[in-house]
Amino acid sequence: MFLKELSLKTKVHNLWKILENANTFGIPMRLRLFLFLIVLVFTMLFGVIVILLGTGSFTAGQNENIKAMQRELSYMRDDIYKQFGNLSVYAVDLSRGLSESMEKNLLNRGLQIKDLPNHPELLEDIIENEYERLLFSLQKAKSSGVFVILDATVNPNLENAAYSRAGLYLKNMEPNIISSSAPTIQVLRGFPNIARKNSLPLHSQWAMEMDIRGACYYQLPLERAKKYRLPLSRLYYWSPSLILPGTSEKVMLCSIPLLDSYGNVFGVCGFEVSSMLFKLTYMPDNSNYSRIFSMLSPFKDTVLHSSEALFAGGYLAHDSGLPGQSLWIAKGPKSLSTYVLEKDIAFIGLHEEVQLYPKGSVFEDQKWAVAIMLPQKDVTSQLTYAKMRLTFLCLILFIVGVVLSSLISRRYLKPITEGLDIIKSKDFSRNPVTKIPEIDDLIQFLSVQNEEPSLKSEADLSETVFKEFVNNTKTLSPAERAVFNLYVQGYTAKEITQILCLSINTIKTHNKRIYMKLNVSSRQDLLKYVNKLKEMGWDYK
Repeated sequence: MFLKELSLKTKVHNLWKILENANTFGIPMRLRLFLFLIVLVFTMLFGVIVILLGTGSFTAGQNENIKAMQRELSYMRDDIYKQFGNLSVYAVDLSRGLSESMEKNLLNRGLQIKDLPNHPELLEDIIENEYERLLFSLQKAKSSGVFVILDATVNPNLENAAYSRAGLYLKNMEPNIISSSAPTIQVLRGFPNIARKNSLPLHSQWAMEMDIRGACYYQLPLERAKKYRLPLSRLYYWSPSLILPGTSEKVMLCSIPLLDSYGNVFGVCGFEVSSMLFKLTYMPDNSNYSRIFSMLSPFKDTVLHSSEALFAGGYLAHDSGLPGQSLWIAKGPKSLSTYVLEKDIAFIGLHEEVQLYPKGSVFEDQKWAVAIMLPQKDVTSQLTYAKMRLTFLCLILFIVGVVLSSLISRRYLKPITEGLDIIKSKDFSRNPVTKIPEIDDLIQFLSVQNEEPSLKSEADLSETVFKEFVNNTKTLSPAERAVFNLYVQGYTAKEITQILCLSINTIKTHNKRIYMKLNVSSRQDLLKYVNKLKEMGWDYK
C-alpha cells in the first residue's frame, strides 16, 4: 500500500515538473504536434456530429420506421375497407337469397314467414334446404364462418326458449387457405342431422341452437329493421369482437336482417371474421420492431375501445390486459400518437378511421379505426440503444484518432529530433540524411562552418576591433544591457530567466539583438571579447 502511494506521489510530482518546464521553456514540438492533431480529430468528429444532427441523420432510421408504419397502416386500412365492404355485399346477397328461398318454401306448404315460429317441426327442413347456399357463400366470401339465425326455436316449451334460436353456423377451420378443393368445414351450431347428411364434423364446441342473450349481432339488426324501412345495404351491422356463448375464440360478425316480401323481419344471417383470420390477414411487418401489432377497434373521440377489437401481431396483447380496457389517445412524438391504458401501460403508434358503413346506414354513427402500435418501452429502448451505439462509435473513433496522432507525431518528429541531437553534439562527421531538406541543409551548413577557421581568432583581435566592440555596447537598450551584464558575470540563459523573471523566448530575442549589435555569433564569442578587454584593462561599461 505504501509503495502504491509512493508511486502515485512520484507520478504527480513528475507531471507537475513537466508542467513547470512547459511553462518555463515552452511546449516541445512533439507535444505541440500531438495536441494539434488531437484538436483536429476532435474538431472533425464534432463537425461530423453537427452535420448528422443538422441533416437529421441521427433520426433517419426512426423516420423511416414511421414512414413504413404509415404506409403499412394505409395499405391495411384500404384492405380492411375492401374486405369488410365485400363481406357486407355478400351478406346483402345472402339475405336476399335466403329470404326469397325460405318464403317460397313456406308458401309451397301453404304457410307464410310469420307462421314459422308456430311450426318448429319445419325448422330443420327449412334450414337444411339452405345448406348449399350457405356453404357456397362461405367459400365465395372467404370468411371464417357463415350463419343464419331464425326468430324461432325448436322447442318453445323449454326453460330458456326465449333466448334460444334455431339456425345453422358453419365454420371454416382453415380460413387462411385461399383455395382448397376440400376446405375443413365444421358445424358450430345447427341440427346434427344436417352435419351427418353432408359428411361434416360437429365442432368441439357445438350446440343445437344459438344463445342470443346479449347478442348485439342479433338484437340490433332486428330492432333497426323493424323501426326503419330501409334497403338491406343500410341495415347490416358489424359487431364488436366478442366470444359467442359456449365458445372460446373472439370473432366479429357482419349480420343483416332477413325480410320477407312484406317487410317482416324473421331472423338474421351473415359472415364471421375470426381473430385467427384477422391475425393471418393483417399481421404487420415486424422486421423493425418485434412486438408491433395491429388492431381493428371501435372508437369514439379520443378513446379506442380495445376490449372490443381484433388484434394481429407478435405482441401478446393479452399479457398487458389490453383486450379488457380502453386506450386513451394522446399526441406523441413527431407524427406518432401515444395510447395509454388505465393502468399506465403506454403504446406508441398510428391510427386511422376506416369506413365500415355507407352513408345513410342506421349504424353510421358507430366509428371504427385501424391502428398499428407497439409498447412505448420498445421505442425508448431502440432510441437508447442507438444513442449508446453512436456514443460508443464516437469513443472508438476518438481513441483511434489519439493513437494515430501519437504515432504520426512520433514518426514525423523523429528525424527532426535526430537532426537536432546531431547539431547539439556538434559531431557532423556522420553527415546523416534525415530526408528533411531544411534539417539536412542546416547540418551541412554547420558542418562546413565547423571546418572553416574562425575569422576572429585571438591573433586577429586588433585594437580597432575592440574599440568597435566597446562602442557597440553603448547601443544596447537597457533590457539588452541587463542581459549582457549577467552574461559577463557568468550566468547562463536559464539562470538569467529566473533573475530577470523573463521567459526563455524573451531571453533568446535579446540574445539575437545583442549578437547583431556587437557583431558576434555566439555567447562564447561575446565572452571572448569581454575577457580580452579585461586583460587589456579596457572599460566596456
